[in-house]
Amino acid sequence: MSSAKLNLLDLNKANVRLLHITWFAFFLTFVMWFAHAPLKPLIMESFNMTTEQWKALLILNVALTIPARIVIGILVDKFGPRSVYSLLLIASGLMCIAFAAAQTFEQLALFRFLLGFVGAGFVIGIRLVGEWFPARQVGLAEGIYGGWGNFGASAAALLLPTTAVFIFGGENGWRYAIGVTGIIAIGYGVIFYWKARNTPKGSTYFKPKKSGGLEVSNRRDFYFYLAMNIPMYLILAVLAWKLSPADIGLLSNTTTYILYVVLLLLCAYQFSQIYKVNKEMLSKGAPAHDKYKFSQVAILNWSYFVTFGSELAVVSMLPAFFMDTFPGMSLAIAGLLGGSFAFMNLVARPGGGYISDKFGRRKALSICVIGSGIGYFALSQITPEWPLLLAVVAVIFCSLFVQAGAGAVFAVVPLIKRRLTGQVAGMSGAYGNVGGVTYLTIYSFVDTNTFFLIIAATALVVFAVVQFLEEPAGHMVEVAEDGSVVRVEVG
Repeated sequence: MSSAKLNLLDLNKANVRLLHITWFAFFLTFVMWFAHAPLKPLIMESFNMTTEQWKALLILNVALTIPARIVIGILVDKFGPRSVYSLLLIASGLMCIAFAAAQTFEQLALFRFLLGFVGAGFVIGIRLVGEWFPARQVGLAEGIYGGWGNFGASAAALLLPTTAVFIFGGENGWRYAIGVTGIIAIGYGVIFYWKARNTPKGSTYFKPKKSGGLEVSNRRDFYFYLAMNIPMYLILAVLAWKLSPADIGLLSNTTTYILYVVLLLLCAYQFSQIYKVNKEMLSKGAPAHDKYKFSQVAILNWSYFVTFGSELAVVSMLPAFFMDTFPGMSLAIAGLLGGSFAFMNLVARPGGGYISDKFGRRKALSICVIGSGIGYFALSQITPEWPLLLAVVAVIFCSLFVQAGAGAVFAVVPLIKRRLTGQVAGMSGAYGNVGGVTYLTIYSFVDTNTFFLIIAATALVVFAVVQFLEEPAGHMVEVAEDGSVVRVEVG
């Protein structure tokens, strides 16, 4: 009896150790991804950049992340998170160093575009943590992974300016600060490969039968899956438009049209890959024991669109919102209040995962999404007559539900289909970025109050959609590499 207890204790220690190893890897990816933002004045001065060029840099930073999350999801399911995370950290670290060493704006823009790939690191840990934690704990574990890892963006804002100015100093201080970040990531990539394992000892790592797209269960889900890919290409076209002469003007009309054609060809290629993966299913049907509902994936996609997507958009405009609404507020105070929205990730994401574990997946996500809608409605009502403290309370209330909702989404992702977890996480994660770009595009056309009302309205629509989310069964069926059918407990 005592021996059994000791083994269980050791397993729990191994789980927790793996969780800490993984969230720190995610933390480093976010530090690299957002390293440039807090160093804006120093970088702009070094390159004599215009405001339009800086805006272009911000767009390039997120452009590659949308397709990257899909690609990384496929690679994780095929090769395992240990190898993929290590390679991503090392490659991104090298890109970070190259960004720091750039001598022209064109080089700076190229490496910032390539660094958008690091934003896909989130997907890898979702599969890895899902392998190590049972369903009754996976929501909290994924919430800790996501929330503490997301804090990397805030850590970059807090630490890098101090490092650049007070530790390194001089006109190249920002280069050394970002370069050191890349070196740390490369070193940690080696450590991660050394310390992490894809599954606990004795567990099987299930892989997709084919790579290139999600396996679905019937013809209706096949067309549904194709349709759900279209918004990702549309939003990439929007990003190309924003870089065109019609908006920022970084690209020529000719280049913009070439990008449109490239996106169209990429979409056609992806559709062909999805058909290739599902060709046998379309002719023979999927085995009854191996079926799952793609509608559940779609519900998670739209939920992440409205939760994490709105968070991405709001943290970008909230400091300016405070300064415009409360005249006389300093930039430092506005930045601090705006940063409080993202700061809540530390507790809100794990909280969303915990209530999902405790009270059920649909109920938790429903509460979080409707709470987000109420929160955004409250933000839409803020006027200069409001006491500042009340406005801050409204922001914190809203952010708690928004980030808890993101945690609740990824409490469900590992419970859909084990061997496809990377791809499901990749698609949901990509939809979060789609949401961010969509909301920011809307923001460029409307006033702030209308902007918040639109997010509240979309949250109400998604709340209705979430009611079709089904509680995961107590088990799922997977097929091992030798063809044998394996029953995987998730209860």
